[in-house]
Amino acid sequence: MTTVLLLRHGLTALTGPILSGWTPGLHLDERGRAQVASLGERIRAVPLAAIVSSPLERCRETAEAVLAGREPAPPLHVDDRLGEVHYGSWTGRPFTELTKDPLWRVVQAHPSAVVFPDGEGLAAMAARSAEAVRDWNERLGPDATYALVSHADVIKSLIADALGLHLDGYQRIMVDPASLSVIQYTPLRTFVVRVNDSGGGVEALVPKPPSRRRRAR
Repeated sequence: MTTVLLLRHGLTALTGPILSGWTPGLHLDERGRAQVASLGERIRAVPLAAIVSSPLERCRETAEAVLAGREPAPPLHVDDRLGEVHYGSWTGRPFTELTKDPLWRVVQAHPSAVVFPDGEGLAAMAARSAEAVRDWNERLGPDATYALVSHADVIKSLIADALGLHLDGYQRIMVDPASLSVIQYTPLRTFVVRVNDSGGGVEALVPKPPSRRRRAR
């Protein structure tokens, strides 16, 4: 099976009050840097074939924190398909303002129907991110374990896809900054191993050595 560690980026100065979207030049703040350093240390024992990141600065900085101290360092790839939702004219606006927009209720209750003004539809985001994961699964192989660094809505949509959950139910899933979620992909089905884990041990994610019987074949 292919094991994918889904990592949300750490905190920025805008995380929480503002819909950041593709705001350029947005970096992790002091809290976020501490979060991702801790995350990188926590998963250091898990061997990674690669790290695949959203192109946005906050994700690339998170990926670099995970890479720090790994010997040998796995390759870092950047994939635009894992980028944040293109929120269009909603980008950079405070949530206190957005919650008063009639579209907000649709975002919460029927997200598969949402296309943001001058932006992207949530269904389109879910399709591109799922395509990216399946593409990287094929590239890296059925025995690979790799990390994917992205954004809350992207990760939530991938978890919903793995659960066989309609996109309209993905708002039920929580993905906090610097959290770890894990999905395993097999030829028959997917297994959601962890969701929004912010502190658990990772020993169970370290691949076991092949059994004596398998080595003898």
